[in-house]
Amino acid sequence: MIYQTFAELYDQLFDEEEYQNWFDYTKKEVDLKQQKDWLELACGAGRLAVRLAQNNQRVTGFDLSEEMLSLADQHAREADVDLELIQGNMLDLSELTSFDVVSCYADSFCYLPNQDQVLQAFKEVYKHLRLDGQFIFDVITPYQTGVVYPGYMFNYQDDGKAFIWSSFAGKDRYHIEHDLTFFTKMTNAGVEAFKRTEETHFERTYEMKTYLELLKEAGFTSVQCYADFGHAEVNETTTRWFFSCRR
Repeated sequence: MIYQTFAELYDQLFDEEEYQNWFDYTKKEVDLKQQKDWLELACGAGRLAVRLAQNNQRVTGFDLSEEMLSLADQHAREADVDLELIQGNMLDLSELTSFDVVSCYADSFCYLPNQDQVLQAFKEVYKHLRLDGQFIFDVITPYQTGVVYPGYMFNYQDDGKAFIWSSFAGKDRYHIEHDLTFFTKMTNAGVEAFKRTEETHFERTYEMKTYLELLKEAGFTSVQCYADFGHAEVNETTTRWFFSCRR
């Protein structure tokens, strides 16, 4: 199979345990015994959205990538659950209705290029939450971008494809650059060759106080923050922050 984008290979190689960790954290923060209208923002290939739907939640998956949404549809059909899937930009949710819960994981807000867009995304979420609605999300920390990621490398290879992921320091400790290189086997007139595809992803994070200020400006009145999928207190070596917010 030829991978035309990052989406399918990302979906295949992503650690399944991470999705379970996100789901376990979500169960701690939200009572899944009650059915809720749920927006899974930046849902990607829909792995978490499917888990939520399997737990009797009415889930809308929203993502910028049509390729990711196609995979989400495939996973929903395989699991025999209903997902409403919508392609769009998290900076404009005006076509959506309101929800009891909005979730957004895998540091998706860190792919927004500046603080103004993060604030805009938070405001859009706030506008589409019902009274006493809940907003849960995660971001990577400055320790992750400034200490852990620089110099990181991950390689994968099998008979039909190879993947090289290298991370480099950005312009300061809040930025990180991921260079992704794919080699996919192709056969043309009986001759095998590898096609090379490259992508570069940029992430940007902020100090904790900045996120708290932006959430307050967006309208959220109650914000709690955790580390390690909710299992630990926040400290100077925390690599990922988890936020649970209410209107």
